[in-house]
Amino acid sequence: MLLFLSVPQPRPPGARTRAGAARLVRWRRLRLRLQQLRRLRGLLRGLRARPGAGSRRRERMALCGQAAGAASLPSELIVHIFSFLPAPDRLRASASCSHWRECLFYPALWPQLRICLRVSPAEQPRLEFLMRKCGWFVRELRVEFAAENYLSGGGGPGDGGGAADAGTGGEDGEALQLSSRWLEVLRIYLELVLCVLVSIRNNRNLQKFSLFGDISVLQQQGSLSNTYLSKVDPDGKKIKQIQQLFEEILSNSRQLKWLSCGFMLEIVTPTSLSSLSNSIASTMEHLSLLDNNIPGNSTLITAVELERFVNLHSLALDFCDFTAEMARVLSDSNHVPLQRLSLLVHNVSVMHKSLDNMPTDEHWKDLSRKSPSLRVYIMAFDIKSEDMLKILKPSIPLERIHFDSYITCVSGAIVDLISRQYDKFLTHFILMNDVIDTSGFPDLSDNRNEDPLVLLAWRCTKLSLLAIHGYTVWAHNLIAIARLRGSDLKVLEVTEESVDFDQGELADQDVDPVHNLIEQVSLGLGQPWHAVLDIESLSVFTEPNRHFYREMQSFSEDI
Repeated sequence: MLLFLSVPQPRPPGARTRAGAARLVRWRRLRLRLQQLRRLRGLLRGLRARPGAGSRRRERMALCGQAAGAASLPSELIVHIFSFLPAPDRLRASASCSHWRECLFYPALWPQLRICLRVSPAEQPRLEFLMRKCGWFVRELRVEFAAENYLSGGGGPGDGGGAADAGTGGEDGEALQLSSRWLEVLRIYLELVLCVLVSIRNNRNLQKFSLFGDISVLQQQGSLSNTYLSKVDPDGKKIKQIQQLFEEILSNSRQLKWLSCGFMLEIVTPTSLSSLSNSIASTMEHLSLLDNNIPGNSTLITAVELERFVNLHSLALDFCDFTAEMARVLSDSNHVPLQRLSLLVHNVSVMHKSLDNMPTDEHWKDLSRKSPSLRVYIMAFDIKSEDMLKILKPSIPLERIHFDSYITCVSGAIVDLISRQYDKFLTHFILMNDVIDTSGFPDLSDNRNEDPLVLLAWRCTKLSLLAIHGYTVWAHNLIAIARLRGSDLKVLEVTEESVDFDQGELADQDVDPVHNLIEQVSLGLGQPWHAVLDIESLSVFTEPNRHFYREMQSFSEDI
C-alpha cells in the first residue's frame, strides 16, 4: 500500500521579507516626495521674494532647481501644488520654466473664469491669450465689458485727448471728438466679443455662461444702433457673426445650466434660444435676457418657448417681456417652483411696448401659491409714477427695488405704496436721481405729515439696505430711520449733498449739526456711520446697470 504525504515546499529566498521590502520601497518613495515638496516650497518662496533681490533670487532658484529637479517633477504633482496657490502666485510660479508654464493652464486649475475687461486696444492680446488657453475647457465663464472714459473730456479709447480748438468751433470740435471715441469704443467692443465667442464655440463642458456690457449706456434710447453702429459695421457682418457664434455655442452645449446676457447690444435675438436642444432647455436652472435695444414689439423669449424650461429656479427679463401668459406657464404644475424673478423696467421698453399684457394681481397670486418662496427684484429706469402704479401689484413678493432716474422723479406716494404693500418682503430699497442741478433736490416729504422714508423704515421690518442720492433727506429723519431699524439696517448709504438740515439745527451755535448727525446715526445703527462723500466710490450710484446686473446674479444664486 502506498501512502502519499504532503511535504511543505521550501520558500524561495527572500520570500519572508518581500512584503517588508515593498513597504520599505513605498516609504522611501514617500520620503523622497516629501523632500521634493520641501525644496519646491523653498523655490516658491524665492519666486515671491522682493524685486530688489534679483541676483539672490536667481541663485536660490538655480540651487533649488538643481537639488530638487524642479523641471522634472511630474505634471500631476505641480498641478496639485498649484491648486493651493492663489492666481497671482500661480502666474509667478509659472515663470520659472516652460514645463511649469504648461501646467499653469491645466483644466483642473481653472474650473471658472471671471474677467472684467476695459474696452481698450491693450486688452485684446491679453484676452486672446487667456481665452486660447482656457476657452476650450472652462466650465464657468463670466465676462464684463467696461467702456471707461468714453464720455469724458479727457482722452478716450483711440483718442489723443485734449480740448477742442476754439478757432474751429468749440462745440462742433468737441462733438467730433466724442463721436470718434464712440466709434473706437464700438469697434474694439465688437472685436473683444468676437474673441470670447470664438474661443468657446466648441466648449462642451460649459455649465455657466454670463456676459455683461455697459456699452448700452451709449445707446441714447436706441439711436446708437442706427448711427454709430452702422459706421463701425456698415454691412452688419460682425453683428451677424456674433449672433451666429452665440447660437452655435448654445447648440453645441451639453451641460449648460446657467445662461445670462445683459446689455450686450444685439447679441441675443428672438431666435437665439431655439438653438438650445430640448434636453438642455429642460435642465436649465437660470435664464437671464436683459436687453432694451430690441426694436418694436419683438421679445427675446415667448411664453411658448418658456414652456421648454421646466426646471428654471431663477429668471431675469425685461418687464414688458414678462407677460400674463408667462406667469401662467410658470404657475403650471409641469414647472418646478420659481425661486427668483428679476425684472428690468426701462423707459425705452415702455415707450415701444405696451403694459397691457403684464400679469394681473390674480396671476401674481397664482404664481405665489405655486412658489411660496418666490422673491422679486425690480429695477426701474426713468419710469413715470402713473406707470409704476400700474406695475406695482399688491401680490408681488417684492424683496428688492431700485429706482434710477435722469428725467423723472419718484413721488412720495410711490414710496408710501411700496412700504404698505411689501412690508413683509422688502429688504433692499435704492433711490437715485442723477440730476445735473444739485441746488434743489426733490423732497419726498413735501406737503406731507410724515416722511415716506421714515414710514418705509418703520413698516418694512426686514429692511437691510437703504441707499439714497438726488433726493432731500432731512437730518432728523435720517436719525429716525437709524433708530427705527437699528443694527438690522446693515447698509445705509446717503450722499452728503442729499442731506439737509432744519433752520433750527443750523441756528444752534452750541451743537455742530454735522457732528451731531454722524453721532446719532452711528448710535442708532450700532456701528460707525458717515455720509457718502465721494459718489464715485460706489457703483450703485455711478454704474446702475453694472450694480443691478451683479446684484441680480447674487440674488439668483442665493437660493
